[in-house]
Amino acid sequence: MRLVLATSNKGKVREIKALCQDYEVLAYSELIKEFEIIEDGDSFKENALIKARAVFKALGDKEAIVLADDSGISVDILDGKPGIYSARHAGVDASDKDNLYKLIDDIKAKGANSSPAHYTAAIAIVSEDDEYCVHGWMHGTAKSEAKGNSGFGYDPMFIPLGYDKTLGELDESIKTKLSHRAKALSLAKKILQTL
Repeated sequence: MRLVLATSNKGKVREIKALCQDYEVLAYSELIKEFEIIEDGDSFKENALIKARAVFKALGDKEAIVLADDSGISVDILDGKPGIYSARHAGVDASDKDNLYKLIDDIKAKGANSSPAHYTAAIAIVSEDDEYCVHGWMHGTAKSEAKGNSGFGYDPMFIPLGYDKTLGELDESIKTKLSHRAKALSLAKKILQTL
């Protein structure tokens, strides 16, 4: 079965390919020209569905199965921010590093050096006949300093529950077991087996 990912984020594509080795996984940009998708939903679920629907429609292939991920980090001390705005926390064209250091500065601005936080991943699956959405979560602590070079996004500042190192310091195999995206994808695979 071929899955088309409604993302061009290289980190997400790499992670999803590694977690879905039983499938042929392609970024949609390998099939059609990249285009802007306006993510104006109020939740991770809505935004994941918006992306999957847009790519399914643009592909024009009734046989396509499109998988979209919308994910982000929510920090308690910041009233759950950045949440659905995680990818553009430091601005529309912000890089992963820009977003990371903006979030670190936001925590410091509260006079703290850490806060409980969690990652959410919503995975939407859109085909000609059906739409589905599943979720996965990873809880832990957001720190006001970055450590480690592995992973992407906010990984260097996030320590998963039960660990003393950031996702940026942990081995990829450990992160894969803990990951919010891995948890959501394991549920998504159950749906894919029925399609």
